[in-house]
Amino acid sequence: MSNDKFSEKMGDAMLDPRNNRIWKGLSWLLGLLLLVDVLLGWYWSQEPELREVTAKADAVRGETTARELIFVADTLLSKPGGYLSNDVLPHRLWLDNMPAWEYGVLVQVRDFSRVLRRDMSRSQSQSQEDRDLAIAEPQFNFDAQSWAMPATESEYRRGIKALQRYVDRLADANQNDGKFYARADNLNYWLNEVQNRLGSLSLKLSQSVGRSQLNVDKDGSIVAAKPESDEDFVKTPWLKIDDAFYEARGATWALTQLMRAAEVDFADVLRKKNATISFRQMVRELEATQETVWSPLILNGDGFGMLANHSLVMANYVSRANAALIDLRKLLVEG
Repeated sequence: MSNDKFSEKMGDAMLDPRNNRIWKGLSWLLGLLLLVDVLLGWYWSQEPELREVTAKADAVRGETTARELIFVADTLLSKPGGYLSNDVLPHRLWLDNMPAWEYGVLVQVRDFSRVLRRDMSRSQSQSQEDRDLAIAEPQFNFDAQSWAMPATESEYRRGIKALQRYVDRLADANQNDGKFYARADNLNYWLNEVQNRLGSLSLKLSQSVGRSQLNVDKDGSIVAAKPESDEDFVKTPWLKIDDAFYEARGATWALTQLMRAAEVDFADVLRKKNATISFRQMVRELEATQETVWSPLILNGDGFGMLANHSLVMANYVSRANAALIDLRKLLVEG
């Protein structure tokens, strides 16, 4: 068949009304699927609300905090849309706020489960670690973006089940092997982890507008090899500003829930150290980070300009919480 005849037949096929209807139907179907995906993405991007933390009437020491850790970890998997960080569907291309939020929560779950295993469940450094916490803590450190074989969700579920077994043993008076030591030093170990995380988040948020930063090492001396590199200009990439914001939102949400529970279990310690008010003030600052974001976009205005800068507002709350945390740690050591 000659090229002319082939082109003529192809042209006739494209002009066939039946083919036009098929292509039009496929276009409508594709548009509908994209619309549904966008609407689901909007629904799945709704952040969980803070909830009040109250101890059970017969709760033993440590039970409230351990149960809250389970709640925070379970929220990662059971919130609307489930766990999104390892999704491979098309909405993953534009739905990055919730995965950033999930990462902020996950870091706090990892930190607290590590301190719970290493310090709070042991009477001293030479004592034996809890068998279920030894399972739970590594599970939460599994790859956060594994889609299958195994999926991240299944590994985190194993960690949650191990935590539940620990809580059951802790609350069972007939079993004497579940332990929780609500001491000032154990609380301080965790708060040290929190202080480091909040400091890093505050710096990341403040870099949204760009800033010159001295290149210093641990003891504060300039370590630049060349005089002209004593300062670095650091600015968060435009497409990463909202990621840093929602990572901080997730981290502070998880911290607020865990701090509320810790106030219950460490109430005697805080009272003896005259640190109850300082602890509550820190929690108040964390709660302020969860105020409703009314703007559909995370704005990045300059300094005292016309537009708001959501990152700097968040950095202010995080920094205030960190300052209250520093004062609290001093009270726990010296009070």
